[in-house]
Amino acid sequence: MALFQAQSDAQLALMDAAARLQGRSLWQDALERFKSNKAAMGGVIVLCLIGFMSVVGPMMSPYRLEDLSWEAISIAPTMDNSHWLGTDDTGRDMWVLTWMGARVSLTIGIMTTIIALLIGVAYGATAGYVGGRTDNFMMRFVDVLYALPLLFFIIILVTVFGRNIYLVFVAIGCVEWLTMARIVRGQTLSIKRKEYIEAALASGVKTGTVIRRHVIPNVIGPVIVYVTLLVPTNILVESYLSFLGLGVQEPLTSWGVLISRGANSLETAPWLLIIPAICLAITMFCFNFIGDGLRDALDPKDR
Repeated sequence: MALFQAQSDAQLALMDAAARLQGRSLWQDALERFKSNKAAMGGVIVLCLIGFMSVVGPMMSPYRLEDLSWEAISIAPTMDNSHWLGTDDTGRDMWVLTWMGARVSLTIGIMTTIIALLIGVAYGATAGYVGGRTDNFMMRFVDVLYALPLLFFIIILVTVFGRNIYLVFVAIGCVEWLTMARIVRGQTLSIKRKEYIEAALASGVKTGTVIRRHVIPNVIGPVIVYVTLLVPTNILVESYLSFLGLGVQEPLTSWGVLISRGANSLETAPWLLIIPAICLAITMFCFNFIGDGLRDALDPKDR
């Protein structure tokens, strides 16, 4: 009797497991695997908190971005007054500057990544799918651009066309799509002879439609992982430009601008460098944790 009961319980457990797995897609499986990654989920939570504070943080202070207080210059961070993170060498509140800098830096990182994503995915998918001489010509063009010092190319663009925040978006995005194009091309070459592609061609679907509906959706996994790594890269590039005085201009600010100004006051006011540098480092770690989590979740070898 006990053996019969044990067999019944085992069958019920198997049926319950089969019911839970029924209809579960690969994306749902990847999502569950990503949720089980504590470091990645911690990165998501911290990034959401930073994004939230970049919006509401400046509103929590009685000071505005352009307010100058000549009576409160280079005050150290303290909770005894209204300047919670201190002030800079012009009397501006560091709490407001830090969160406004977060808003600008995150916006630049995300917008430039979107530009690189659109260019790189379209370029790489077209080159990989068309193949032949077109593919060779397109990828040799990418190789030529790779040979150029991209940061130097960005500096030239910003210097020639002016230091405008929208130009920063375009300049960084237009030179950071090269690796994206190579990744998408490689993935496209691996799937262009799959059965569903051949079936679409046999049914008379046009080439552009095949690329848009069948190729790009099936190479999006590695692209998502690379996007999470490209966002912090673009934030760092903007920081380099701002450190050189070619990035965001007053009255706007960014973490790169704050780090540049803080480096000049390291001995007299170290918090001007430490605060934005810590925020930038935390953001970099979060994006990298999320990228590692997505890579593990979307890795076909783990499925």
